[in-house]
Amino acid sequence: MIQFVVEILLFFVIFFGIAFILNMLLRKTWLMSYIYPIVVIMIVDDMSTTRYFNDPAESFSSMINKFVNLGIADIVILGSGLVGTIVSGFVIKFLRKSGYQMF
Repeated sequence: MIQFVVEILLFFVIFFGIAFILNMLLRKTWLMSYIYPIVVIMIVDDMSTTRYFNDPAESFSSMINKFVNLGIADIVILGSGLVGTIVSGFVIKFLRKSGYQMF
C-alpha cells in the first residue's frame, strides 16, 4: 500500500516537473498533456517504436491488448502522471497571468 501511494506521488511529481520545464522553455502550455499518451504507450508496451511502422496491424492490436489487461493500480498510477501534466498547465497559466515571465 505504501509503494502504491509513493508511485502515485512519484508519477505526479515527475510529470508535473517535466511538463513545467517544457512549458517554460517552449511556451506551449498544454504540450506535455498532448504528448503524455505517447509516453504512456512507450511505458506500457515492451516493443520497439519502429515496429509500429513496420507491422502496424499486429503492433496496435498488441498495444490494445496490453491496455485492456492493465490493472486498476496501473491505471491509477498512469492517471496520476496525466493529472500532473494538467496541473502543471494550470500552474503555468496562473503564473503567467500573475505577471511572472518564465524565459
